[in-house]
Amino acid sequence: MEYFWRQQDDIPSGMGYPLFGKIHILSSVITILIVLILINHLLKVGSRKRMFIIKLIPVVMLFMELFKDAFLISVHRFSAAYLPLHVCSIGIFIFLLREYLPWKWAKDFFGELAYVLIMPGSMAALLFPDWTIYYPVLNFMNLYSFAWHGALILYPLLLRRSGLVKPSIKHIYQPILFLLVTTPLIYAFDKHFNCNFFFVNWPVPGSPLSYFASLLGNPGYLIGYAGLVLIILIIVYGIDLLIKTILKDERLI
Repeated sequence: MEYFWRQQDDIPSGMGYPLFGKIHILSSVITILIVLILINHLLKVGSRKRMFIIKLIPVVMLFMELFKDAFLISVHRFSAAYLPLHVCSIGIFIFLLREYLPWKWAKDFFGELAYVLIMPGSMAALLFPDWTIYYPVLNFMNLYSFAWHGALILYPLLLRRSGLVKPSIKHIYQPILFLLVTTPLIYAFDKHFNCNFFFVNWPVPGSPLSYFASLLGNPGYLIGYAGLVLIILIIVYGIDLLIKTILKDERLI
């Protein structure tokens, strides 16, 4: 517990744990299991209570983000790199907009973004975390990161299983347009402040992006990155269609 309330710059090197090591795999599996258990429980409660919880999740996540920022400020380690500009961080704004904008088109648009963009991105983050090499298991930032990405998976899945978002591959242009608008802005911000939001400044070590970088260089790897994102979107829509067909649940159609 000596390093629980420490940011990575105040932790000796070598205190983290390796990608695809036992701790990483176990942590990711536990996170997903907790998400699935919560969804299974929440689908059994009354619809009014479930709707309240769905609206509450983005608010809780907002306070989680503020608490994390307060911690970083308290240890004098807050910087531009901790602004909520990653795909997984932007999820909180997408969730809030989906819940609290009054228009149906907004709920449909941001709900679909949550499901086909934020949720897969969060799953990828659990598969290729960029924080585990810096933090020991019993560290606030490590536990927070797993809890945060778990919530980013919980909310879209709960929307989908509740029939509140109904993705269609006909809407694939929506996440593509969203990325075409936001990515250049993030890229410019990254270059100016030497950050790596959206991972467009340099690839995460050990991830498919690092493989693309080894073949295409930097920024050439962004071409492979764009192709990978498109493939993932198609896969997500395809899997959703398959599950909908198998379950034959009217809420999903």
